[in-house]
Amino acid sequence: MKKNQLEIACFNFESAIIAQESGADRIELCENMQLGGTTPNAVLAVRVREKLSIKMHVIIRPRGGDFVYSDEDFVEMKQDIKHFKKLGVDGFVFGILNSDKSVNKKQNQELVSLASPLSCTFHRAFDEVKEIETGLEDVIDCGFKTILTSGRGKNVEEGITDLELIQKLAQDRIEIMPGGGLRSSNIKLLQEKLTPTFFHSSAITDNTETANPEEIKELRNFL
Repeated sequence: MKKNQLEIACFNFESAIIAQESGADRIELCENMQLGGTTPNAVLAVRVREKLSIKMHVIIRPRGGDFVYSDEDFVEMKQDIKHFKKLGVDGFVFGILNSDKSVNKKQNQELVSLASPLSCTFHRAFDEVKEIETGLEDVIDCGFKTILTSGRGKNVEEGITDLELIQKLAQDRIEIMPGGGLRSSNIKLLQEKLTPTFFHSSAITDNTETANPEEIKELRNFL
C-alpha cells in the first residue's frame, strides 16, 4: 500500500545532513533560495552524495526567472545531467515551457531520455501552465515520474483545490507532489484532501536558508 513520504529541498550541505538525520525520505539539492532554486555546484553535490544514504535528487535549472530557455541554457542543462549522473544521484528535477506557457515536449523529452534510467520530476514550472489537463498529459507523455506543484497557487493552501483536481486527473499515472509553503502547520489539511503521496518542503522556519530539524520531525509526525 502506498504511503506518505517526505522530500526536503536543501539549499546547502548542512540542510542535507539535517534532512537525513531528522527522518526525510529524500532530498532535492539546489542552491540560491532567493531565485527559487537553481542547479547546485558540483563540489556541493559531491559532498552531499558522499554523506547521504537517503535518495538525492538534483534540480537542473541554470538560472532564476522564467522557464523558457535559450539554446545555451539547454546545452548547459544537458551537460549538468550528464555530469550529475556520474556522481550517482538518484533523480533530476527540471521543467521547460514554451513562451505560450505550454510544456516544451521536445526539450523535456530529450532531458528525460538523457537522464534515463533515473527518475525525473517536473518542477513548479507546472504552476505557470495555462491548461492543467493539457499540461498534465504533456508532462506524462514526456516520461516524468512526478510533478512538483503548489496547485498553481502562491502556496499549497491556496492551491489545494487544483492539487485535488490534478491528482484525480493523474489517476496514478504520475505522482503529484505538493510543495510550496508546505509546513507542519498545514500538512494535515493536505493529507485530508489528497491520497498518499510525497510531500515537499524546505522546512525553513526562519530567515536562513537552512532546514529546521524540529520542523522536519513535525512534518514526519503527520505522515
